[in-house]
Amino acid sequence: MRIISFLFIFLFYGTQVLIFGQSNPEKPFSRHSIDIVGTSGQLQGTAAAAYIYHWSLGSSKRWNIGLGARYTTAFGAKVDYTTAGPAKFTRGTDFPFAVVVASQRTENWDTLQVQRPFTHSLNLTFNLAYRFAPNWSIGSNIDLIGATIGRTTSGVFTSNGNTRIDPAVKPTGFNLLLTGDNDRGTLNSEFFIQYSLQKHWQLKGVYQFLFTEYQTQNLSQQAPDGTTVNRFRNKANNVGIGLVYQW
Repeated sequence: MRIISFLFIFLFYGTQVLIFGQSNPEKPFSRHSIDIVGTSGQLQGTAAAAYIYHWSLGSSKRWNIGLGARYTTAFGAKVDYTTAGPAKFTRGTDFPFAVVVASQRTENWDTLQVQRPFTHSLNLTFNLAYRFAPNWSIGSNIDLIGATIGRTTSGVFTSNGNTRIDPAVKPTGFNLLLTGDNDRGTLNSEFFIQYSLQKHWQLKGVYQFLFTEYQTQNLSQQAPDGTTVNRFRNKANNVGIGLVYQW
């Protein structure tokens, strides 16, 4: 969770530099990019494609800010999902941003092992990068809002040591960034380092932090206040590579 906390700090303070840190701002320079990324992690992997509209700001055009859309396919086998919230039960606090680094209340977690997760999400994204050398840049991006569809499959639900089967668990359909365990649905975020191969083409290495979420249909967890919980989340730390085309 320290990784995703740093992501928010990087995005926030980088944006402040772009907006307030230039004494003589020049007209932004805009461009487009398309990137394709593949990642893998424990028992799962992803393939993603994104379109981004960028603005390069400042006299040296080193800062790059952008908005776009990203399609992410996530897949795996026998992946464990834990209670997705409400955050007031799964974390020490549900206050936005603070929830990211708050203590974990694992005593309130149940587990849903999804046998064959396979999801397709389409989200709006926010992107920030900094060019620190002629051919090198670092950056991060994060999904903001969107929708997910995917395979309905079976899940093994474990609560208080008791195991039951739900034959038809399915992905949460609506995605929304609210920070940490306040989030909903499938959200993809990346840290990356990028190298320019030539004028239009770049290669990038990616560290990915990915939320995916499934809902039970026939079984549920009861929160301490009696709230019915049927959303379960997997938080994956994946690595991968990508190819970027800019114009």
